[in-house]
Amino acid sequence: MDPRDGNGTQSVDRALMLLQRLGAEGRTLAALVSDTGLNKATVRRLLLALIRAGLVEQDEARRTYHLGEQLQVLGAQAARRPGLMAAAGESVMRLAQVTGDAALLSVRRGASALCLMREEGSHPLRSHALVAGQSHPLGVGAGSLAMLASLPDDQVATVLSAIAPALAERYPNLPPDRLQAMVARTRAEGVALNPGLVLEGSWGLGIALHHPGGGLAGALSIAAVEARMRADRLPDLIHALRAEAARIQTRLAQTAPRPGRET
Repeated sequence: MDPRDGNGTQSVDRALMLLQRLGAEGRTLAALVSDTGLNKATVRRLLLALIRAGLVEQDEARRTYHLGEQLQVLGAQAARRPGLMAAAGESVMRLAQVTGDAALLSVRRGASALCLMREEGSHPLRSHALVAGQSHPLGVGAGSLAMLASLPDDQVATVLSAIAPALAERYPNLPPDRLQAMVARTRAEGVALNPGLVLEGSWGLGIALHHPGGGLAGALSIAAVEARMRADRLPDLIHALRAEAARIQTRLAQTAPRPGRET
């Protein structure tokens, strides 16, 4: 290991950060350097290590880096493991079929929300505010807001303090005080609504998912263009969202380790 990369944990953290920045579209070396704040030599060394592991691929013609096929293998293996992805996959697909809009599954990662899965509906007008592998500050977006609202007040305050710089820089429509008010509304209504505050014209509904013990498991959400979330349509969307969330939580309970059973 190159000592200029710091200790092993730091190198792993940086490599994971690069994978998250690549996302679905891929990035150039210059873009990754700008996004991460790392120097060019460090980013290049980490990318070469990820390429050797099959986790990253390089498009030499376009001079861009992309997520590698080995990540698809790992993702497929993870999806077969009892847990949120396995419990939610069928419901995410059914929600997209029933509503005709995009259905998404997200999880909390510290002060961020990560989209694990996105299933497109049949309607030709689509919202593209969030794709699988993309992350937002916790509270930004419907599913993300649902997860934030499910946390205790002290944790909400900690998250809002942590994401305040990102909100000011990238999400001017969502200052911390507005997010705090949206948390209160989500708690009162049981469903989070994003009325186009992340990307204009892109609306979302989200609901938090919980493990049998009550801990946060993730969030299920619907993304659609504004015209698809008319007031007269919202009750049907909320009903479908709650029904699939209940099914997911039932599956999580069925696969949860039982007392006395080896895990």
